[in-house]
Amino acid sequence: MRLHNLLCCSTDANFDPDVDSDVKKPATKTDKPEPYSASAAGALFQAYADPDEPATIGAEGFERLCTDANIPLDGAMPLLLAWQLDAKEMGKISKEDWVRGTDALHVSSLAMLALALSDLHALLILNEPSPAPSITTSTPAKKKKGSAEAPAKTSYNRTRYQRYAADPNKAFGELYAFCFVLAKPEGSRNIDMDTATALWGVVLNPRYPQITDVIAYITEAGTYKGVNKDLWSMMLEFCKGVKPDLSDYEADGAWPTLVDDFVSWKKAKDANGNPAEPMAE
Repeated sequence: MRLHNLLCCSTDANFDPDVDSDVKKPATKTDKPEPYSASAAGALFQAYADPDEPATIGAEGFERLCTDANIPLDGAMPLLLAWQLDAKEMGKISKEDWVRGTDALHVSSLAMLALALSDLHALLILNEPSPAPSITTSTPAKKKKGSAEAPAKTSYNRTRYQRYAADPNKAFGELYAFCFVLAKPEGSRNIDMDTATALWGVVLNPRYPQITDVIAYITEAGTYKGVNKDLWSMMLEFCKGVKPDLSDYEADGAWPTLVDDFVSWKKAKDANGNPAEPMAE
């Protein structure tokens, strides 16, 4: 599955999960938070696993899972899900990665999975740390002799969240680097430009709105076909280190050609008050 298709829409316009009798589905799309259990996490995986490949949640199952958990497919949350599960391919989750990831997060319900991803989205994409809840683990407390039954704890394990919150910029860098590896076809050194701009639009844009102009330039130029690891990394550095008005941009700073060309295009456009002609690659 192509990443930008997953972020924007279903890959199969004729697919309707409500009429696919071969695929097991949860009883409800809005389940309540429940204490974590490995068996429940396993059952949740099987509800979305590919009938022909039961050890994998495939593209259609991935989309149904996101839809049932109210995880928007047109934003960064599917990427956060893939990141937290250490998925090897966008739109697919192996049983091994699911078990390891859900155990680390202590999530075994759609509601808790959505909560964990929503917190990460606020912290890393919107740069808005969420207040720590009073319950920080889904492991039930042990009952003391002679005491009343301890209430079940229903929050996910926020150990990862707390690590990310200690240095959000570092954590965002980890997510950003993961996205390139996730989107890069096996055996290739590049990702195609359509995928790169789709990723930049949902991952970089909320933090660095100037990427919108970069995407506009790339689209207008129409000559850039792919993005390698160096360009991917430098685009984040450009957004982080250069002011949106480009007043502190240093042309001799060893920027990739695409960035130099964008800056020339943008400055000419701003100076003339008219759209500048894109420069040749």
